[in-house]
Amino acid sequence: MPLVIRDAQQEDVEGLAPLLAALGYPVDGTTLAVRLSSLVASDPTARILVAVDGMAILGFVTLHGTPTLHRPAMVGRITALSVTPEARGRGVGRRLVEAAEAHFEAAGAVRLEVTSGPTHEPAFAFYRRLGYDDQGLRFAKPLPREIA
Repeated sequence: MPLVIRDAQQEDVEGLAPLLAALGYPVDGTTLAVRLSSLVASDPTARILVAVDGMAILGFVTLHGTPTLHRPAMVGRITALSVTPEARGRGVGRRLVEAAEAHFEAAGAVRLEVTSGPTHEPAFAFYRRLGYDDQGLRFAKPLPREIA
């Protein structure tokens, strides 16, 4: 079957959980189901796309838009991207990024940024091949309380 990129649905939770775990964010299905529904309900710019081949979820990408004072329009952000090991090298990640770019272009964004932590170094070359440049550094600090 051809690869289909579509919005994630609640029934995709079982396929999404191992992809998040592969990124270093293990989560149980119940918690992930709550996060999925609350994310989309609470953030009108949020979108989670899945790459599906038949019934199998091969990858996902999480999108957010951020209005900024220093740019003339919204900045799009890819905050998570994961592809199953079996599907890597088959263009799944590229198709997900292309879908993200099309989404943000249609939404009027002027820039698309990708966040990728230092433990995901193999992904850096992937993003560079797709035309993304290194643009500064990202700093982070955990707050006293983390929400599951």
